[in-house]
Amino acid sequence: MYSDNNINKAKQKSDYNWEDKLILVAEDQELNKIFFSKALTKTNVKLLWASDGELAVALCRLYDNINLVLMDIRMPKLDGIEATKEIRKIRKELPIIAQTAYPEDGIKEESMNAGCVDFITKPIAIPMLLQTIDKYFAKKQNGNHKQ
Repeated sequence: MYSDNNINKAKQKSDYNWEDKLILVAEDQELNKIFFSKALTKTNVKLLWASDGELAVALCRLYDNINLVLMDIRMPKLDGIEATKEIRKIRKELPIIAQTAYPEDGIKEESMNAGCVDFITKPIAIPMLLQTIDKYFAKKQNGNHKQ
């Protein structure tokens, strides 16, 4: 699904430095966790992991320093749509990016209506992932999106 060669190419091209940022990755598939870990290593971002939607919500309650969420739509206990709705109740301005391998009809619209700010489809291209995340971090640095 994801090749190490693509990850290495993206690392060489990456000039993102998010060492002061914390991303919550809500993902239940081990292969995808490895992908995100490798894809984001060069950015120096700190990663927090949730293997189900209930844990993602709990972590957003516990850690007010989470800067962005990568939310898998299909997860156990509480799916990404419902988890996003719950997070929105406590963190209205937190950027949540939906990610899914199953972009069936209406899922993007449903994700956006639940409170996601963006949507990416697996398999994820690393440059697109980095650009999408940076779009929301750049807004905060410019003062347009303070929490």
